[in-house]
Amino acid sequence: MNPRRVIPWALLSVLILAQICYPLTTGVTRARLTVATVVLGYLLAVGHALLSRGPRTATALVTVATGGGFAIEALGVATGFPFGGYDYSGELGPKLAGVPLVIPLAWTWMAWPAWLAAARLTCPAGGRPGWPRHAGRIALAAVGLAAWDLFLDPQMVAEGHWVWRDATVTLPGLPGIPVSNYLGWLLFAVLVMGALRPLAGPAVTVTDRRDDPMFALYLWTYLSSVLAHAVFLALPASALWGAAGMAVVAVPLAVTLLRTPRPGDDRPAPRPQPSGVDAPA
Repeated sequence: MNPRRVIPWALLSVLILAQICYPLTTGVTRARLTVATVVLGYLLAVGHALLSRGPRTATALVTVATGGGFAIEALGVATGFPFGGYDYSGELGPKLAGVPLVIPLAWTWMAWPAWLAAARLTCPAGGRPGWPRHAGRIALAAVGLAAWDLFLDPQMVAEGHWVWRDATVTLPGLPGIPVSNYLGWLLFAVLVMGALRPLAGPAVTVTDRRDDPMFALYLWTYLSSVLAHAVFLALPASALWGAAGMAVVAVPLAVTLLRTPRPGDDRPAPRPQPSGVDAPA
């Protein structure tokens, strides 16, 4: 077996097991499991970037998503921009500048699969994509990342991991979380994806299976979050909002993957097309 292919799938399996256990725990155990889950997701995303595209791409992902995530969170805690005023509790581990160190890891965890999913969905008919398609890819990846917070924030606020100081303008059914939070997520997601695009490594073809673990991660996150919020966490409104938001990327991604021939299929394979990520600029 090729370790480069096996390791991401193994990490994904452990991550899924941890998330299945989440609704079965409470209190301090659940908070610790939350931290462990984020660390697993971070190792999976960065590890996949390293194994599939090399140190340059992994370093770029950590610099842009982890470093940028910490910077924007520290700015948000200190000034209220761009998310709105909020404070973290002490349940998520050590803090730096008021930000739990695990929080920037969460940005990275989902930034990478969101980018790869958008890259697959904006695959050009041939050759390298031009700037209009680049812009569409960045926008779709940003939506794919930002929509995750429609699940994440209601869940974490319900658990008491952070609290908003002023939440007068909210989405229907999601009290306690200002709309500015979701707009701030979208703004920062655009910046992350725009910075990641020229640094994210060489292109792959649609028949290359190396990114399948990340596609599985994105789709698992979508489906499991809908189920958990609707059934186990008693958060039906966030189940609906999150289902609608992440569907923008998750549903076409699932359809695209189902239509992609696998090795050994009797169907004629299409001409290979660039997908995945762009060649270095």
